Amino acid sequence: MKYFVIISFLFLPYSIFSQKKKEIKKLGIKSLIVSETVKGKVINDSKTIYNNKGQIIEDWNYDKDGNLKTIIKFKYNSNGDVIEELEYNGKKIIVEKRVIKYNLLNQKIEEVFQSATGKQIKKHTFTYSSSGLKSEKKIYDASNALISTKKYTYTIK
Repeated sequence: MKYFVIISFLFLPYSIFSQKKKEIKKLGIKSLIVSETVKGKVINDSKTIYNNKGQIIEDWNYDKDGNLKTIIKFKYNSNGDVIEELEYNGKKIIVEKRVIKYNLLNQKIEEVFQSATGKQIKKHTFTYSSSGLKSEKKIYDASNALISTKKYTYTIK
């Protein structure tokens, strides 16, 4: 019995992390805080905040000493797709914004990374095959000059 209890506690965090959006909504989970006790000191590891739809709206990450490292805030469209991510540093100052666009088939077609002042840092564009599989990703620099192209080739049974 003792070993069952220990094993249960070891796997509990993994079962919470693996909760799907639907389950988070059903269970009414508003946030998840992960901390670790090291030599008697409680150290924050992460904090995730959910909206009433079970979507992550804030993701807090801490360094190994438990100091706030980053916060990422998410915004969604009516389809439940992330359309904006704001990244803050440990002082809660915005450092990067990512804007995501989708086509009519709900496929991600563009990600634009911007500085805190709104200047483009880089951009990714995506194209898809007629069957809906991602076929290409292009990466552009701050001045929209093409840096690289990734091609996706699938082997289908």
